[in-house]
Amino acid sequence: MSSASSAPSRAAFFTLLFTACLFGANHVAARLAFNHGLDVASAVMVRSLITALVVGLIVWQQRVPLTVTKRQRGFLLLISALVAVQSLSLYAAVARLPVALALLTFNTYPLWTALFAWLFYRHQPERAVLLAMPVLLIGLALALDVFGATSGLGAAGQWQEIGAGVAFALLAAAVFGAALVCTQHEAAAVDGRLRTTVTMTLVGLLALLVLPLQGGLHLPQAAAGWWGLAGLTLCYGTAFTIMFTLLPKLGVVGSSPIMNVEPVAALVLAWALLGQSIAPVQVAGALIVVGAVMALGLRKR
Repeated sequence: MSSASSAPSRAAFFTLLFTACLFGANHVAARLAFNHGLDVASAVMVRSLITALVVGLIVWQQRVPLTVTKRQRGFLLLISALVAVQSLSLYAAVARLPVALALLTFNTYPLWTALFAWLFYRHQPERAVLLAMPVLLIGLALALDVFGATSGLGAAGQWQEIGAGVAFALLAAAVFGAALVCTQHEAAAVDGRLRTTVTMTLVGLLALLVLPLQGGLHLPQAAAGWWGLAGLTLCYGTAFTIMFTLLPKLGVVGSSPIMNVEPVAALVLAWALLGQSIAPVQVAGALIVVGAVMALGLRKR
């Protein structure tokens, strides 16, 4: 298997690129479904349980060892709770913001990962991470049009428009960063296929528990919404299945920087399918964010 710092093969590169596009398409499909009556908890429940079923069948077919320690079981529960919050929060952001902007805000998770690694395990942030922080924030500020210059709403009007969506996306980034740190330090020894099956099952069950708080199951009210639900489930499940079955055989680590083209893919798909568009200066900000995150991923260890 290739080291984390080696370049992926051509097959691995295009598989990663395809996977990133699938993740981006998942969020575009989710926004389509939300526009036609689907609610966030219902989307997370359906998506997670179907993904858990598919990957669980792979675990059974490939006879993946099911042994985990007591400590790993506890952290798998914690990781699952964090991923559930991340899933609910990110879909809530997608429902309130242009899809690309929600994903760009979520893409600040490497900063949260560095913060939690320092808080929980006293790992000093690398110099590259510290240098990337202001670049990421400047790019994000441009992409979100934080002063309302492009929208013409002014700062107060712009934040009234985007504030809730940005808050949900930042919450998703923060808890995902915590989940990555816990996975790396406490559950990395658990097979990725088994870890995904357990996590997705628990995420789906947690979303099921949230449903009564939102008035029960809310399914799409139009054919387009059902297509969106089918699309988000298919894209998400396929992407996760590829990530934990095919990519390890190609010698690619899951944190490959190629995966960070997801917001760009979402931007193109949302423009083509949903009619969402952002101003040129916001596109420039988006490219700064994606470029900074990819530079972090490509740096030599």
